[in-house]
Amino acid sequence: MKNDNDKEKFKKEFKQRIYKFILDLIKFLDSLDRNDPVVRVIIDQLLRSATSIGANYIEAQAANSKKDFTRFFHYSLKSANESKFWLALLRDSNKADKDKINKLLEELIEISNIFGSSLITLKESK
Repeated sequence: MKNDNDKEKFKKEFKQRIYKFILDLIKFLDSLDRNDPVVRVIIDQLLRSATSIGANYIEAQAANSKKDFTRFFHYSLKSANESKFWLALLRDSNKADKDKINKLLEELIEISNIFGSSLITLKESK
C-alpha cells in the first residue's frame, strides 16, 4: 500500500507527464502541412481529444465524489483511446513522420494503461 506522500508524488508526476505529452503533440502538430485538408481535419480532432485527456484529469482531481472522480478518469481514458486512433490514422495515411508518431503513441499507450489500471483499482475498491 502506497503512503499518502507516494500517492501525491505519483499524481503530480502523472499530471506533468500528461501535460508534457500534450505539449509534445502540439509541437508535432505545428510541424504538419495544414494546407492538406485531411491533415487539417486530423489535427483538429487530435488536438481536441488529446487536450481532453489533460482537462478531464484535472477535473478528476477536483471531483467531490468517488463517482465523479471515476467518471472523469473514464473520460480521460476515452479521449486517450480516441487520440490513439487519430495518431494511427495520421501515421498509416503517410501524412506525417512515422517515427515521431510512434514515439507519441508509445507515450500515449503508457498513459492509457495507467488510466485503465487506475479504473480497475477504483472498481475493485467499491
